[in-house]
Amino acid sequence: MSDTIHSSVIAPHGLGTGLAALRQRSGWIIAFGAVLVGFGALAFSSVFAATLVSVYFVGLSMMAAGLAEMIMGFQAKSWTRFFLWVILGAVYAVAGVFAVLNPLLAAGVLTLVLGASLVATGLLRIFLAFQMRAGSAWLWVVVSGAITGMLGCMILAQWPASSLYILGLFLSIDLVFTGVGWISLGMALRSHNHGN
Repeated sequence: MSDTIHSSVIAPHGLGTGLAALRQRSGWIIAFGAVLVGFGALAFSSVFAATLVSVYFVGLSMMAAGLAEMIMGFQAKSWTRFFLWVILGAVYAVAGVFAVLNPLLAAGVLTLVLGASLVATGLLRIFLAFQMRAGSAWLWVVVSGAITGMLGCMILAQWPASSLYILGLFLSIDLVFTGVGWISLGMALRSHNHGN
């Protein structure tokens, strides 16, 4: 008897059970997606404010990560690890405070890093595409790399003015596409539920 109860408690749920639970919450999933799309549209209406929100979020995240690293440092068993964790945590936390106290300068630095990263990513994709020329998709990888690299060049060409809107624009686009993804998932779950 106790074995039966124990096995029913720890038995893993199947994929069908998980999907059934999600189907029952499809309305909430669609609503969550709609809220994200709404926030994305709101961010589109003022990309400058969305840029500041992005910088504040990054700054607060860096402060939290720095604090967590310093706490881990105090739990270290050796002096080397203690100093390493505490110094790295302090640098992260100070950078986070800097971003929160001076969001426009932080936005400029983050935008510069973003533009340079896009250029480097584009060049790397093009390089990798020419290494895989035997495959059929190499041309699409070249096109993708060229688009990514050009986007990075456009950001860098307009820097520092681009730092006033680029991060907010990226946040807006991300919110809208993520919201549309959640809405699509909810609609698919709902239509599958009605289909059954």
